[in-house]
Amino acid sequence: MDKDLELIRSKRAFIIDMDGVIYHGNRLLKGASEFVAWLEKKGKSFLFLTNSSERSPVELSQKLARLGIEVGPEHFYTSALATAAFLASHKPGGSVYVIGEPGLISALYDAGFTMNNINPDYVVVGEGRGYSLEALDRAVRMVMGGARLIGTNPDLSGPAEGGIVPACGALVAPIELATGRKAYFVGKPNPLMMRHAMKRINAKREETAIVGDRMDTDIVAGVESEIETVLVLSGVTQLADIDRFAYRPRHVLEGVFEIPD
Repeated sequence: MDKDLELIRSKRAFIIDMDGVIYHGNRLLKGASEFVAWLEKKGKSFLFLTNSSERSPVELSQKLARLGIEVGPEHFYTSALATAAFLASHKPGGSVYVIGEPGLISALYDAGFTMNNINPDYVVVGEGRGYSLEALDRAVRMVMGGARLIGTNPDLSGPAEGGIVPACGALVAPIELATGRKAYFVGKPNPLMMRHAMKRINAKREETAIVGDRMDTDIVAGVESEIETVLVLSGVTQLADIDRFAYRPRHVLEGVFEIPD
């Protein structure tokens, strides 16, 4: 596997995925605590950047605390926050119909949006257990009626304790197929989300590395943003999968436990 640990360690700033990198469900992955401790000890700027839209930064901070890692909410940025910021820049004070969890709904409320299940400006889809045939029917009618379709992220699947589960891209697909309309996805690898992340940690691309477990979101986001790419094999992507893509990660590690010196 290609890796230059000294080059990785030399970076001043780190953008880090969570699912499949730091934890699977409620199970902490090998070396995650040591990796975060190393980031703090070395004075690195770091941001956990997740395509999951289910939880708020405060909830993500609390989840890590339950797993034994103390990190403040300012170190988290989600596709829900990026989606809310994107929509607020295009239609301030607009209305939305949401299929998703409290993290997404809260981000949209905080950005000045109102909930509307009749004639919203946008239908916004994230992950969550609130996905049902009734919600799907309603979303299709609204998109056919003129609402614009937004997905928080394009991931088709994600890692969980029990294996792989459907993610936002898979949940949006039936609405796209039924309406003939394509969703706009705000999360990784959209350059918008990467720019938000870089601004949050006040980092230049040449001093930043992205650490993730997905070739189709984390690694392509890093490649297109021209930052150092570190693929860890602790999540969705396996070593044999890499050759299926036209681009490669600069470094391939078994997990984040390899990074601390």
